[in-house]
Amino acid sequence: MNKLIDLIESGTAIRFAPDGLIPAIVQDADTRNVLMMGYMNVESLELTRKTGLVTFFSRSKNRIWKKGESSGNVLHAKEIRVDCDGDTLLIQAKPAGPTCHTGSDTCWGTGNTASSLFLDQLEQIIASRIEEADEASYTVRLIKEGVKKISQKVGEEGVETALEGVFGTDDKLVEEASDLIYHLLVLLKARDLSLDDVGRVLASRHGAPRRS
Repeated sequence: MNKLIDLIESGTAIRFAPDGLIPAIVQDADTRNVLMMGYMNVESLELTRKTGLVTFFSRSKNRIWKKGESSGNVLHAKEIRVDCDGDTLLIQAKPAGPTCHTGSDTCWGTGNTASSLFLDQLEQIIASRIEEADEASYTVRLIKEGVKKISQKVGEEGVETALEGVFGTDDKLVEEASDLIYHLLVLLKARDLSLDDVGRVLASRHGAPRRS
């Protein structure tokens, strides 16, 4: 299991309700979609932190309940946060199968698919690769080759994307667009810029509120 990022000891005291429970919202660590909501007591929270598997207190069964204990569709906890009031937990997790007992990806009947929000995560992955300085990483090799080489790759990928837009299939266009966006993010990182900088410019052009 990857190291669990536990942020519940950030100075905000956890406030369990008089019945000893606290609501816990589970969010997919990759897609950021909300998967489900359950309740935890001290014991289930500690089990989640210790085992890395999201564990609740079931009010209907009146006992500790590990998500997926019957179905096998467990939730691998990756991060635990407490809100500003200390009375709600946010758990980011990676699901091993559908989350809802109905077979749906989420308990709201919605699909748990990736969205453009993954670009934020990809930006973090790129930064992590650079920080780790692994010679086997393509991202690290690009950074070492410098801004000129990265810019050249962005240009090449841009041309290939345009060609697929005119002559290619939808699948090939999406593949080339993905390569273009990846190299563009690496270029931004090499210049100490980010998607937020791009977003601010786009927002200013369209009259939208700027992200702080």
